[in-house]
Amino acid sequence: MNGVDKAIAELEVAKRGRPAYGSQRSADWDEGRQWAWFVSWMLIAAAIAITAGLAHSEAPGRHARVKDVATVEGIRDNQLVGYGLVVGLRGTGDSSQTVFPAQTLVSALERMGVTVPQTGSNSASNMQVKNMAAVFVVATLPPFSRPGFRVDVTASSAGDARSLEGGILLMTPLYGPDGQIYAQAQGALILGGYMSSAGGSSRQLNHPTTARIPGGGQVERAVPFEMKQLRTVNFILNEADFHTAEEMARSMNVAIGKDRAHAVDSRRIEVVPGEDEDVPSLIDKIEGTEIEVYPRARVIVNERTGTVVIGGTVRLLPISILQGGLSVNVESEVQVSQPAQLSSGSTQVVEQTRVEAQDKPVNRITLKPGATVEDLVQELQRIGAGSRDVIAILQAMKQAGALEAELEVL
Repeated sequence: MNGVDKAIAELEVAKRGRPAYGSQRSADWDEGRQWAWFVSWMLIAAAIAITAGLAHSEAPGRHARVKDVATVEGIRDNQLVGYGLVVGLRGTGDSSQTVFPAQTLVSALERMGVTVPQTGSNSASNMQVKNMAAVFVVATLPPFSRPGFRVDVTASSAGDARSLEGGILLMTPLYGPDGQIYAQAQGALILGGYMSSAGGSSRQLNHPTTARIPGGGQVERAVPFEMKQLRTVNFILNEADFHTAEEMARSMNVAIGKDRAHAVDSRRIEVVPGEDEDVPSLIDKIEGTEIEVYPRARVIVNERTGTVVIGGTVRLLPISILQGGLSVNVESEVQVSQPAQLSSGSTQVVEQTRVEAQDKPVNRITLKPGATVEDLVQELQRIGAGSRDVIAILQAMKQAGALEAELEVL
């Protein structure tokens, strides 16, 4: 390139804002432009990767303590049950057709040295038991309960008693699943309702045949459970999920400071205590640890009551819903045709039938990409859909694949 051509080239480049060829300034300019293009492409690739990751990742989890989402295996409640008598009722107890209250009373009297004749007018078969009622008593024995510990008990009528109001439960043994007596129950009943009747009319509130005795049960036997003998401490998730189990194991290891926790399956996380380590202190440290929980997307439907509960993690896909219906009403009315006076006609019964049909207009709901549960609820309210319609729409959306959630029908 001669001097004239080089000068012309530099002028053309100057017009475009670029340094002339062959100069140091031109080389620096080319290097800066290449670096700018490289950084731009890297930023675009990172944005695409982040967007794709967010599109395929799970919904963000929520923070909760281990003690709120899991329990320790072996530390559990125990159910107790017993059969007893409630006395002191005001004529609202079991009738004579219910035979087992009288038999129970006879057995109780014999244990106290009172003999009841088996024949005659004063025999057990002629006993009036209106002032007492046979009941089943249930209670829950908390873990680590010791003798002398008080528990609440609930008594429910086992016969045809009308009310347990004003009654007192006689001493009743409470049995565990193994047939052993773990507690004794006795005390005055407290009702959450009432039943009153007079002159053939009656009024009832709640269930007067079920009553509670706060602190009415006294523990007599403890359930054996020694924590010092535990070689492993297992935490059981209330809701099975592999991702939550792995997150919990990692958070436990961070809290403990050692790698001693691992997820066995989607519900159980196993922790190995150290040698001569205080197990209650270890459990206390773990239960206070906050973890990230990933609950399942779930929609609960109760068809009996028409109740629908939709979780916040439920995802909706684009869909168009058409909802309408045809209603047909048939009404029959019986009329009497009466002939005129002094005529030879006869009275006739004539049935008049009227049929009405109404075709409701079709309501349309359109859910666009990114629609939320709140959008669906607002659209359903807009068209005036009832609870039964909502249940049918949700079931149809699940079948169409537009509802990314577990549909549970109660």
